[in-house]
Amino acid sequence: MTETITDQLLRFLEADVPDSAQEMMRLSLFDWAACGLAGARDEAFADVAQTQMALSKGSNSVLGGGTASAPTAALINGTLSHALDYDDTHFAHIGHPSVAVVPAVLALAEDIGADLDTLNEAATLGVEASILVGLWLGRDHYQVGYHQTATAGAFGATLGACRLLGLDQDTARNALGLCASMASGLKSQFGTMAKPLNAGLAARTGVEAALWAQAGMTGARDGLAGPLGFGPTHHGMANPVSLPKGDWHILSISHKFHACCHGLHAMLEALGPAGLDAAEIEGLHVRTHPRWMTVCNIAEPITGLAAKFSYRQTAAMAILGHDTGAIANFTDEITRDAEVGALREKVRVSEEARLSETQAEVSVTLRNGAMRRLKHDLMAPMTLDVRAQKLRHKANALLSEERAQALWEAAQGASLRGFTTQLVMS
Repeated sequence: MTETITDQLLRFLEADVPDSAQEMMRLSLFDWAACGLAGARDEAFADVAQTQMALSKGSNSVLGGGTASAPTAALINGTLSHALDYDDTHFAHIGHPSVAVVPAVLALAEDIGADLDTLNEAATLGVEASILVGLWLGRDHYQVGYHQTATAGAFGATLGACRLLGLDQDTARNALGLCASMASGLKSQFGTMAKPLNAGLAARTGVEAALWAQAGMTGARDGLAGPLGFGPTHHGMANPVSLPKGDWHILSISHKFHACCHGLHAMLEALGPAGLDAAEIEGLHVRTHPRWMTVCNIAEPITGLAAKFSYRQTAAMAILGHDTGAIANFTDEITRDAEVGALREKVRVSEEARLSETQAEVSVTLRNGAMRRLKHDLMAPMTLDVRAQKLRHKANALLSEERAQALWEAAQGASLRGFTTQLVMS
């Protein structure tokens, strides 16, 4: 019998997690926490978090303060950490892996008294699993309208939770089968508060699927790939997937250094060092991979949240000197700014199939007839040290240098209590 993706994941459950992958996960853990703490300060989500905590009492840590049950803590933390859309991305399946996986394994790690090293190992496995499932589901699943952060992310969160709890393969098989009935999330929610909720739902699914399976609940033997399973019923392509034999996929994770959709970052990195004068620009043409056209190409955003999904808006902001790395600059007001609006009208966006999802090209036509051509690829090599420096700089801006330093030290340590102490501080 041919081995399915479910069979592969169950074998992967017992994999040795390489140090290189765990080192990258440590950086993502720190970045996840910084983004989550900043997200917890967003007043738009404050009542949502408080309502959920009131509905489900427990002792599990919630970002920014408070406690809830393990499933609800995962739900809130997943939502808050994706609230600003500033968290990590993996382009192999166009998803945000950490916001689905980390809240799930964190909640269960607190329940069983695991240390931070154990949490990090389980999170690494879960993130890698979410990427593998995303690759297996393929682009058709994403293009038809499913949000991979929520769908593939739920399976990654489930496998990470199973690893943390030490579940055997039979029990984990049931957990994945249960997850198949719960995984959900649509791209139609992009630009609304429901997009980060998708991440929270995936994290909660991981906790509940693992705990229900541990308690003896059974599910479809192959709810992911079997007949009428998740893949066949959700436009999954069933692409061939191989478990990592060398470098893990997590090593090519991409962290955000701009406070907007990751699909915009290659363009913004291209514009950054160009030193363009808005007054001299006649027109600007952005070429991007076709798949981003339905993700972050809102032509005329009217809210700060929608601005994070607009090539035209963010290009105008960057050229005019509005720091796109600053959360505070993405406001409803900036979408109504006359100067930004005038420049935005000069920006044209088109798809270019020869570009990868991490590349962008920008052609700038100047009033004097000159043309400037800019380009950038987010997959350009970056050492862990340089990445760490960039992430710490980002955390300084999101929190404060003192808070960021304390969080960095906690995330690099072994004490789960030391880490969660930083998470619950407002």
